[in-house]
Amino acid sequence: MRARDTYEYNKLTWPEMNDAIELQKVIILPTGSTEQHGPHLPLDVDLFLVREVCHELGRRAPDKVLVLPAIPFGLNLHHIDFPGTIHIQPDHFINFCVDVTKSVAYHGFTRIALVNGHGSNGPMVDLVARRTVLETSSLCCAFGYFSMGWAEVLPLLESHVHAHADEMETSLYLHFAKERVQFEKGAFGNDHVGQYMSSDSTKTVRFNDFWGRWTKTGVHGDPTKATAEKGKRILEIVMTNMLAWLEEYRAWPIEARSDQHRLPVQKDIRW
Repeated sequence: MRARDTYEYNKLTWPEMNDAIELQKVIILPTGSTEQHGPHLPLDVDLFLVREVCHELGRRAPDKVLVLPAIPFGLNLHHIDFPGTIHIQPDHFINFCVDVTKSVAYHGFTRIALVNGHGSNGPMVDLVARRTVLETSSLCCAFGYFSMGWAEVLPLLESHVHAHADEMETSLYLHFAKERVQFEKGAFGNDHVGQYMSSDSTKTVRFNDFWGRWTKTGVHGDPTKATAEKGKRILEIVMTNMLAWLEEYRAWPIEARSDQHRLPVQKDIRW
């Protein structure tokens, strides 16, 4: 059965898709961005890395997941001072992704996950997952691949600032496609940091300023500490945790709802 061994959603025919639905594969929607990542990395970092991570998950568990084509754009107005960056308004992004998740829910898939590769997409993919659960009969969750096993990744990193075009992202890119990294152009960069806030929203109080106000390189972190070997080790940690999550999610129960009203509710109300 091709559906059992194929992990790329778009590689199946419609009859084979019926097989995948019967297998109840978990649908993976990678979300990335097209934005500046310093002078040493291409604009596709967030898109490329999340897609590679999700495809690696598919290669390791082809009978359990289907990976959709990745969303290539996200919320990026704060990077717009750097040439090449593409920005999508939050409501457009959310509505587009919900249309995707609703489509696969309609076909019969009951477990969907958004795997995010761009930090600023975080609040939006959370809302996509919540809307999907509330507007369909399927489960939907969302997380950043970089959060999987972060406590295990942290000891591998030499730098003390972890945010953007940094040691982790550069190491992963070196592992996947070393020839596309202009390593010699990388340099340490940091934002304005206070007791409660930072320009890149890495402190307790959330605040994200236009990057053109506080950096001329577009780097937040230290890519000079990156190596392909670190990238390989980071990937293994992420994969170990994602595979464990996958088993938990596939077994997660979808219980029947229990209405606690004493009197009949107005079921014709549309939200």
